[in-house]
Amino acid sequence: MDCEMVGVGFEGKKSVLARISLVNEHGNIVYDEYVKPMEFVTDFRTHVSGIRYKDIKNGKAFATVQQEVSDLLSGRILVGHALHYDFKVLLLNHPKADTRDTSLYAPFRSEHGRPRSLQHLAALFLDAKVQDGAHSSVEDARSAMLLYQKFRSEWEKSVWKRHKKSVKQ
Repeated sequence: MDCEMVGVGFEGKKSVLARISLVNEHGNIVYDEYVKPMEFVTDFRTHVSGIRYKDIKNGKAFATVQQEVSDLLSGRILVGHALHYDFKVLLLNHPKADTRDTSLYAPFRSEHGRPRSLQHLAALFLDAKVQDGAHSSVEDARSAMLLYQKFRSEWEKSVWKRHKKSVKQ
């Protein structure tokens, strides 16, 4: 999953959802919708988000998208990068045990333990160039999924070990 945001309010500092994309384990698009923000957009952030007025003027209502996404995610493992930002603009949460966030996976972090950008991870582990210019939520969702798929076996073992450890405590 990946979301693109636009800015609302004073100087466009508050982020709201403008596009959301979900892909399956094969990278096929499961859901890709533009969202019409409920507030007046003061910064489209087009250079980063790729979003323009024409994209969202006929977008779906936020509440509709929120419900559809919630229904699609229910009972599924969710893969993405820095998902806390996406959850915040969606006003949703997802069980931690069913979340695979490439920004939080320890082997993907820098030598100092800091998260790396999706762009850096794709270059480092996939030999791919992403986010060259404006972002695409489909491309970003696919990149996160490819990273997960490449390291799925090790990642799931670490999840199982953490789960087993927490059950013992």
